[in-house]
Amino acid sequence: MYLEWKRLQRTGLRRLQEARIPLYERTKLHRGYASHVVPGLFQTPAYAAALLSSVSRFHGTPDDTAEAVDARMARARVLHEGTHRFALLVEEAVLRYQVGDEAAMAGQLGNLLSIMSLPAVSLGIIPFAARERGMWTLEAFDIFDDQRVHVELLTAQVTLTAPGEVGMYVKAWTELRELAVYGASARSLVSKALEALS
Repeated sequence: MYLEWKRLQRTGLRRLQEARIPLYERTKLHRGYASHVVPGLFQTPAYAAALLSSVSRFHGTPDDTAEAVDARMARARVLHEGTHRFALLVEEAVLRYQVGDEAAMAGQLGNLLSIMSLPAVSLGIIPFAARERGMWTLEAFDIFDDQRVHVELLTAQVTLTAPGEVGMYVKAWTELRELAVYGASARSLVSKALEALS
């Protein structure tokens, strides 16, 4: 299913954020990959506000950024509730692309360090130095219980439910996971990005 953002966002961004909450609440295993920005579940209010404001401006949607941020933060409650598991991968570039001002970015990086300690969360970072990449950088995507994939394009969200297509994204995620670092190595990359802001 291919849905243009202009259709999904015609009344603003809040409703789109709210509409996704039930999917996140019923998902037991959420795997994701981000190559450009911090995944929504891990965003701070300041980072989300800067990002969603840019999205609203670019797509020319009604500016309901404050309400959309509140809805995004409400969705992030799943990180602390229930028996959900989250395994997300980000390219190191995500730590370096500045969204918002320096304070917003510093707060976001600090938040990533906190999130890494949550028992339900696994955050892998694919370093710039990853050698002999067998999997190239992709568009952002989320896998929900091996049943559904959301792929974010510039102009649209693509929702995939065909087992063969979902399987390709699971395969890509698995290969990307092999490139990532975790634990102390991942924390070091976040800390270095934080230091570089000063």
